[in-house]
Amino acid sequence: MTKYKVVLVPFPFDDLSGSKVRPAVCLTEPIGQYRHVVIAFITSRIPDELLDTDILIASELNDFKYTGLRVSSALRLHRVLTVTATMIQRELGYLSEIKQNIVQNKLKQLFSLE
Repeated sequence: MTKYKVVLVPFPFDDLSGSKVRPAVCLTEPIGQYRHVVIAFITSRIPDELLDTDILIASELNDFKYTGLRVSSALRLHRVLTVTATMIQRELGYLSEIKQNIVQNKLKQLFSLE
């Protein structure tokens, strides 16, 4: 199972001038012949004001240890990308069931699915 795993993957810069290996959350299982996975960006630079599409992954919470992240971070659901599963360099951990439910609800809001 890949969905809700925290992984390391090359994530492109906004201007597509290059990429940097960053943590991301898999939002889907591998899809189709080429095993595409939709991922969402994680940053340790937590904005002063979180957006409706951000989820705080705080190191103070009990479920943080499952993520494999080193420091508190923000999952940014408006920063998504589709990659082949072979681009995933390493699995760090996974989101807790509570965080998974938050992701589902925020994605429904983001894409007006409710």
